[in-house]
Amino acid sequence: MSGQTIAIIAPGDMGHAVGGALKEHGHRPITCLAGRSERSRALAEAGGFDDTPDLAAMVAAADMVLSILPPAAAPKLADDIAEAMRAANSFPVYVDCNAISPETAKAIGRVITDAGAAFIDAGIIGLAPGKATPRFYVSGDDTAPMEALDGCGFKVVPLDGEAGQASAIKMCYAALTKGTWTLHTALLLTAKVTGVYDPLIEEFRHSQSADLERMEARVPRIPADSARWVGEMEEIARTFREAGVTGGFHDGAAAIFELLSRTPFAAETRENMDTSRGLDESLDVYVRHLDRPEN
Repeated sequence: MSGQTIAIIAPGDMGHAVGGALKEHGHRPITCLAGRSERSRALAEAGGFDDTPDLAAMVAAADMVLSILPPAAAPKLADDIAEAMRAANSFPVYVDCNAISPETAKAIGRVITDAGAAFIDAGIIGLAPGKATPRFYVSGDDTAPMEALDGCGFKVVPLDGEAGQASAIKMCYAALTKGTWTLHTALLLTAKVTGVYDPLIEEFRHSQSADLERMEARVPRIPADSARWVGEMEEIARTFREAGVTGGFHDGAAAIFELLSRTPFAAETRENMDTSRGLDESLDVYVRHLDRPEN
């Protein structure tokens, strides 16, 4: 299925790389940059996207729409795209690739199918094309349009069952990865505040060296993405509660990301991040942004 026009909202870190990979495989990536930041415009240019003046023009030109953006924005985008489809009388396949709960995915699916378009639920696991080969898990009534893109810089993995299954696997996976990063951050902050940070680090070197290496590699770097990961943790907490499991772990993870989003490091991007900043230096800054009770 070569030569498709594929709309991607939005051309961020993942979206622009997916668009670039699709272009390399003979497809045409398009987007709508109206109201977007200069960074989004630069990333769209780097990915070889064509710009369209508005969403109606975008869906009119597209064979497929990929929604790849912070999870809190996913329902609003679906509403806007459904309205644009009706205005343009054009109904391309809509693929929600966001880190959202199964119930949020199903609600978005109803918005899209009510507008007259086919819906595919997708969950992305892995780094962006160019850095790695991410997996797009897909579920829904007919996932063939996405399966046809398998090998275009990413792997497409179909799942049995209805829309929501792909979102569920993303939620469970990110519960481990990002949830662990926030747990690491929380315990290290507590060690700093209680005055046991240095002996704890020495104990980790002795008995938990692999985990300490992960802390040193990840904890200083997560503020840049922290603001958009708050919503992802909230969606994970919702997923857990819908399964009858406590969502408290990831309520806490959301709180850690919200804390990190208040630090000056949150203004960094993946392009300009200070990768030389160490664990101790980072935590000293994080501590200053804690909401601590007065002594």
